[in-house]
Amino acid sequence: MKSLATLLAAASMIVGLGFVVPAFSEAKKQTLLVVEIDPIVLATGWRATDIIGATVYDDDGKSLGKLEDMIITDAGTVPYAVVSVGGFFGIDAHHVVVAASSMELVNKKLTLRGATIDILKALPNFTFAS
Repeated sequence: MKSLATLLAAASMIVGLGFVVPAFSEAKKQTLLVVEIDPIVLATGWRATDIIGATVYDDDGKSLGKLEDMIITDAGTVPYAVVSVGGFFGIDAHHVVVAASSMELVNKKLTLRGATIDILKALPNFTFAS
């Protein structure tokens, strides 16, 4: 009796696999990634139009420069922020790129945690591709 049950279980597994394999061979490449988004979290996020041009501050509330632009790569990785440091009205400014996730809104100020002007000026100058 036990061997008959084992034989039936094995037969049903083999038949079941026969139905699964064709489904894998017919699968098509997914072209759209749909993710669930919490609208409340999204509504309290930063709008690029509101923060581009904003002053970026250090942990002590001192101005480091201006947020010049935001970049999202083709790979869809974390967004990056281009910050201009130094210069006068944008002339002779040093542009650096930092992960947008390294910035926080502290007391209504866009704060780049752990940054100083010297640290940012030591980073390579970023230039946009034409």
